[in-house]
Amino acid sequence: MNIQNVLETKVKEAVSTLFKAELPSVEFQPTRRDFEGDITIVVFPMLRVVKGNPVQIGNEIGAYLVQEVAEVSGFNVIKGFLNLVITDAHYLADFKTIAANTTFGFVEQDASNAVMVEYSSPNTNKPLHLGHVRNNLLGYAVAEILKASGKKVYKTQIINDRGIHICKSMLAWQKFGKGETPESTGLKGDKLVGNYYVAFDKAYKVEIADLVAGGLAKEAAEKQAPILLEAKQMLLKWEAGDEEVVSLWKTMNQWVYKGFAVTYKNLGVDFDTLYYESDTYLLGKDVVAEGLKTGVFFKKEDGSVWIDLTDEGLDEKIVLRSDGTAVYMTQDIGTAIQRVKDNPDVSGMVYTVGNEQDYHFKVLFLILKKLGFSWSKNLFHLSYGMVDLPSGKMKSREGTVVDADDLMQEMTTTAGEISQELGKLEDYSDAEKQDLYKMIGLGALKYYILKVDPKKRILFDPEESVDFQGNTGPFIQYTYARIQSILRKAEELSLNGFAGLTTLHEKEKELIKQLQGYPEAIQLAAANYSPALVANYTYDLVKEFNSFYQNVSILGEEEEHKKAFRIQLSKKVSEVIQSSFKLLGIEVPERM
Repeated sequence: MNIQNVLETKVKEAVSTLFKAELPSVEFQPTRRDFEGDITIVVFPMLRVVKGNPVQIGNEIGAYLVQEVAEVSGFNVIKGFLNLVITDAHYLADFKTIAANTTFGFVEQDASNAVMVEYSSPNTNKPLHLGHVRNNLLGYAVAEILKASGKKVYKTQIINDRGIHICKSMLAWQKFGKGETPESTGLKGDKLVGNYYVAFDKAYKVEIADLVAGGLAKEAAEKQAPILLEAKQMLLKWEAGDEEVVSLWKTMNQWVYKGFAVTYKNLGVDFDTLYYESDTYLLGKDVVAEGLKTGVFFKKEDGSVWIDLTDEGLDEKIVLRSDGTAVYMTQDIGTAIQRVKDNPDVSGMVYTVGNEQDYHFKVLFLILKKLGFSWSKNLFHLSYGMVDLPSGKMKSREGTVVDADDLMQEMTTTAGEISQELGKLEDYSDAEKQDLYKMIGLGALKYYILKVDPKKRILFDPEESVDFQGNTGPFIQYTYARIQSILRKAEELSLNGFAGLTTLHEKEKELIKQLQGYPEAIQLAAANYSPALVANYTYDLVKEFNSFYQNVSILGEEEEHKKAFRIQLSKKVSEVIQSSFKLLGIEVPERM
């Protein structure tokens, strides 16, 4: 039984026995480093049911616990805080259980409780960029953490493969492409198509300037530029199923999908199911018709359909235009419902989308609730802030975006330069070095982004992220590699285990306490949809290990059972580092 559960029961028993009062709950916290003790009970909340001096109350409860709980060997009271000293025997027994558990921290999956996590969801008119990188890393890590916490998870994305922006790339390719293909240019398909999106914008701006020079107002020129009118015409043809336009659309989208697949593989993310906007854009209309009958929606004089959310502190929201065409909200309503039809075990969804869409998701979730879907209470918008670079803001149509592939390559190069400066890779082949640089570079990128709370905006500094000191991916990877080196040397020793060990060094005890926190870190990260809680737990674990490593001899320890214990403790720390980093999509190197 968990020591905290034992203590909770016994503290309530103490209050009942000593003070004839019923205590509803007990507040625990870790004991501060400058006081003796391991677990602290906060006495102040007890004053609601027990009248008296908190120091005296604490002393009486402490004495009771020493008498009644084998694991409590001593106590002290500082003001209203009762600090309990827990026996070394308890920590040793707990460590044996942790060490033997190959899935430590993970909860068995509840197959009846599935959640769908949507992330990435790119447009097929350009390559993935830095913003997509944060989106993918967050969505993937949240999905993995939810799995570890006991949920069944479906990873999905909706690919925005239709609309005017797609037609802009298609039209520019028709006009300026001269039959270029990814094969003929040697370019990734998503990059090639993205170049034509930029080319469209350039041509569009030239036409606007010409119209303005001819005396047209800028606003009118923007609407009347011939190339834009052609793109709109192309969209109408696509919607009408024009064979030539649909054929070009399929060809260019295939180029993009192939390019995306390479980026996803390099980034280390994957999906279980895919949805395409070209399939879902008509969904939701039947739901609106049904909602009109039940009074969820109402029709205005022009025939458009709306929902009134003023009672919820929001405004009126359109769900169907007067010409009967859908808006994005209609599609999102239909797609959510379709996903539950496709996967009846789904009881909740997580949408990984930037914080500029906060209002949209508030409205979407409210509409689904008003439509009576029970799973609507388990919808969550994983809202995240922008990623900025020291160089400033990005715009895809102007071609000033930081491309995801280029960023990953830059991170690998930077990791290589820093690793070479540090040396220690003399016996590596060139291929091994490249693999290691990629592992360090991507680890640095992922950790730098994931250690920050999703809601916060990030200023991403590639150089700073690859630092081998401080709260960085490479620092944690380096500690993992250091432990592997210890374990390789330990293989040469004949050790008999640590059965005879009865006392612990303070640093060993602190490290076991830190290990004990892993299951809770996973559950908290899952409950808050925040990989940052797993990332920062791992950093704290690594700091604790390095303090242990600097203060306690491991392989140089003369007493066999102590040496065996420290090797086992180091091994478990490395397993938890590997496990937690896997949840974040980060690999760890055996040597560094």
